[in-house]
Amino acid sequence: MKEKYLVINGGSSSLKFSLYSMPEEEIIAKGYFEKIGADDSFWSINYKDEVFKNEEKLNDHSTAVSVMIRELLNNKIINDLSEIKGVGHRVLHGGELYSESVLITDKVLNDIVDLTNLGPLHHPGEIAGIKAMQENLPGVPEVAVFDTAFHGTMPESNYIYAVPYEWYTKYKVRRYGFHGTSHKYITSYMQKKLNKKDVNLIICHVGSGASITCVKEGKSYDTSMGLTPLDGLVMGTRSGSIDPSIIKFISNEAGLSVDEIDNALNKNSGLKGICGKNDFRDVLKLIESGDKLGKLAYLVFMDSIIKHIAEYYFELEGKVDAMIFTAGVLENNVMLRKDIIDNISGAMHVYVNEGENEKIGYGRELKEGLITTEESSLPIYVIPTNEEVMIVRDCYEIVKRA
Repeated sequence: MKEKYLVINGGSSSLKFSLYSMPEEEIIAKGYFEKIGADDSFWSINYKDEVFKNEEKLNDHSTAVSVMIRELLNNKIINDLSEIKGVGHRVLHGGELYSESVLITDKVLNDIVDLTNLGPLHHPGEIAGIKAMQENLPGVPEVAVFDTAFHGTMPESNYIYAVPYEWYTKYKVRRYGFHGTSHKYITSYMQKKLNKKDVNLIICHVGSGASITCVKEGKSYDTSMGLTPLDGLVMGTRSGSIDPSIIKFISNEAGLSVDEIDNALNKNSGLKGICGKNDFRDVLKLIESGDKLGKLAYLVFMDSIIKHIAEYYFELEGKVDAMIFTAGVLENNVMLRKDIIDNISGAMHVYVNEGENEKIGYGRELKEGLITTEESSLPIYVIPTNEEVMIVRDCYEIVKRA
């Protein structure tokens, strides 16, 4: 009988899951539970060609998990709970405590709780998801896969901010980086593809959230996100890197509190702040209609990507085995990929293969591939990321070792 593993992503009022067959890494079913705690909560589960869904009261995450288990059994997706051998949880922040995925013990869970000050938006839902699984599947091993873990190899000179050093020693203010599970997946993929362990890569993970990582000799060497996911690239609703003095200036001028400004920088900035649209597809529609702010948002967004590519190209002294475009926006947008390559071609001597670039993306012929010409100084690939597979892979390996 095939072993089954769950991947859980707990939000403040939501819970998403995927059920995998291992070690085949074959997805069996997936689903989500929304508006947990509200009167209009609902859920949906996809299994083969069927969709099971219902509106039903979900008082808390434990109720959602019990409903998930009920439906897995009732619809014969599993025959017995003993088939589930492990549960992998996406956890935002491991701080300096965890530079790799770990089996969840009482101490690990307490550490995740203590790290909530670094992940106040994400950790409460993730903790609720862990506790809900412990209540409903007692004795089944659970693994925490930290979004920051892959970046634990960064040298101190790349993670320390030039602020009073006691902010680091007392409060752990430093660059942590995020999207680590995605960057780890892409690194592993490229190590196999290039048959080289010590790969040097520039990985551009650009979706609604966005980060770029410099991988040196197979390990994270530098990354664009910082203490929080707000730092670095311009994103859908996040500002990315800005002059910190803007916060005090706007507080004085507009009479906004620090919390209000923080909310604006996270939820009403980035593409949305400039042109009113945070979905990249909507930004493209604005450009097509001749909207000036849509075009401006596009250029600012692209420029932030190019600047980080240039920075990491120099950090690697030009010794780059490959650059990878991944995540929703870069996996699917032909124009943005071409514009980025055209803008770096003069300095880096890389040239877009327009025919191959046109083939890749949602609803197109291919999902991945090489999009630069043979004469380019380095190859640029489009590779779809798969954070869930990385989570279940880590979970499987850790459970087997336990």
